[in-house]
Amino acid sequence: MARRDQTEMAVLGALSMQPMTAYALREAIREVLGHFWSESFGQIYPTLNALEQDGHVRRQEGPRAGSSIFQITDSGLARLRDLLNEPIKAAPPRNGLLLRLFFGRHLGVRRCRELLQDAKADAERRLAEYDALTRTVADEDRDSPHLPYTLMTISAGRHGAEAAVAWAEEALAVLGTLPGNGDPQ
Repeated sequence: MARRDQTEMAVLGALSMQPMTAYALREAIREVLGHFWSESFGQIYPTLNALEQDGHVRRQEGPRAGSSIFQITDSGLARLRDLLNEPIKAAPPRNGLLLRLFFGRHLGVRRCRELLQDAKADAERRLAEYDALTRTVADEDRDSPHLPYTLMTISAGRHGAEAAVAWAEEALAVLGTLPGNGDPQ
């Protein structure tokens, strides 16, 4: 699936929950989808304009002068369903930490340990954020038909963070078995 189609899916999906301004849309994507998806203003505005030209969203005057509220149309819902049904195309991962660890012999044990400790701390921070997000969403969206689906995505992020903690601990243990003072070889 092309990047543009994925941006359309995120924008239409967010608008399917409620009409909003472009700024509110970006904030909703950042706050609600942010644990697994991001879009910039540079992606959102052109996508909104294209979706409006295609009749998938309708623009209405917003609460402030010069602001607009975007609402998904019936054809937009159909487009969203089409996009959601397209096969998922896996993107090759790009992980700077793994790239550094792969060539870690040139960094040394000490620096690799620091990188892993930072990664573990980041994963632990994300775990706490997912736990807080789960409580907030479950409380605020208790009666929402979207709740089970939202909780599934949070759960996936939580499982990923748990796995990152376990992996970092395992990798730190491996580093503990390596000889040397931590200087690059």
